[in-house]
Amino acid sequence: MGTIIRGVKNAFRNNLRTLSIVLILSVSIAMSLAMFESLKTVQAKIDSVKSSIGNFVTVSPAGIRGFEGGGTLLTDDAVAKISQISGVVKVTKTLSDHLQTGMTNLTTPIEAGDFGNRQQKQSSQSSDGTSSSSSTSSTDQSHGFAMPIMVTASDDLSVTQSLNMSDFKVISGEKFDGTSAENIAMLGTDMATKNNLTVGQTFKAYNQDIKVVGIFDSGNKFGNTQIVMPLKTLQTLSSQAGQVNTVVVQTSSIDVMSSVTSAIKSQLGDSADVTSSQDTSNQAITPLENIKSISTYGLIGSLVAGAIILFLSMVMIVRERRREIGVLKAIGASNMLVVSQFAVESLILTLMSAVVGVIVGAFISNPILKVMATNNTQNTGPANPGEAHVAMMRVGAGIVNGAQGAVRNITATLDWKIVLYGLGAAIIIAIIGSALPASFISKVRPAEVLRSE
Repeated sequence: MGTIIRGVKNAFRNNLRTLSIVLILSVSIAMSLAMFESLKTVQAKIDSVKSSIGNFVTVSPAGIRGFEGGGTLLTDDAVAKISQISGVVKVTKTLSDHLQTGMTNLTTPIEAGDFGNRQQKQSSQSSDGTSSSSSTSSTDQSHGFAMPIMVTASDDLSVTQSLNMSDFKVISGEKFDGTSAENIAMLGTDMATKNNLTVGQTFKAYNQDIKVVGIFDSGNKFGNTQIVMPLKTLQTLSSQAGQVNTVVVQTSSIDVMSSVTSAIKSQLGDSADVTSSQDTSNQAITPLENIKSISTYGLIGSLVAGAIILFLSMVMIVRERRREIGVLKAIGASNMLVVSQFAVESLILTLMSAVVGVIVGAFISNPILKVMATNNTQNTGPANPGEAHVAMMRVGAGIVNGAQGAVRNITATLDWKIVLYGLGAAIIIAIIGSALPASFISKVRPAEVLRSE
């Protein structure tokens, strides 16, 4: 007990020196805390990015881009081959179709506008400039034409990437079972409002009565004008049994995406176009990894700096008190007792610094993280905007925005665990900083010290 009391008193023998050590050491501890907090926050964000946008591969028939181009639809046999590839944990199938005028009693909520009318005019003219008799719209073109209605079918509505929607929130009714073969559908909010339809009512499509089982909000105008059906239902109604135009493959992690993508290309050859969210994910993860590296090196540097500061301080204190140490050893004090006295003094100085450091660290952690995030997100746009756009359309409109915002919106939150880690770091600094001076104490010989004095 006397050793502890003497150690505490010794910590305040020179108030100016004590204040200087505490201030300098508290800066080191504050930086250690800020770097550790940044490290934990960034790692959590990396895990979140990897789990949310980093593990999807999209497969579509070669040559198909939306409803443009051509190509042959994928078959169940092709999907079975994909499912057997190592690293694939889930395969979601999708089929899309257009309901033209005369195929349904629904009215589209989308106005054609200048662009739509221009496209319809160009497509309705033959190469010699005469009007084509195969126009899909029965509406007089002088008054515009009716935009086709988009129908999307999926065997799993939980994978919103397969629906080309950034969100899929049911606001009325319920989601259907994707494996169902019933004549049921869900309508986007705009489609339901335009046609005065509610859950339980029916509409006509493909000369069949289709029951509305749910109404959803996709988060954007285009998605809210769509119809969503079970896959088997649309395959039957559109006479495309066993065929799909998009397969969304979920891998076990982002780390196997490259090998899975290569394996799919090898299995399907030239019959399919294969894209992945790898590039998009890397655009989000790379700056996060940079911040993680900076935080790791900063944490190590701060701990080492604190230990060195305390070490030099204790060396100076030990050298000043050589005579005192000699007297203590001369009257019978053991090396352990003397070392313990200086260890307590070192710990007191460090704990006082830790209190100040934790308070300062709590205030500077978020600004430091924001600065690192800003510096690491400048000029990080996609290397190929065209490819990034195609990937966005194929795996969900929210992926690119989510990737770009993953770093910008990162926020550090201080909790008690991190405070405890900060105190732990302070104790480590105290132990390291006082270890070597303790060896100097053990070498002090009372006779030599007293004789020199």
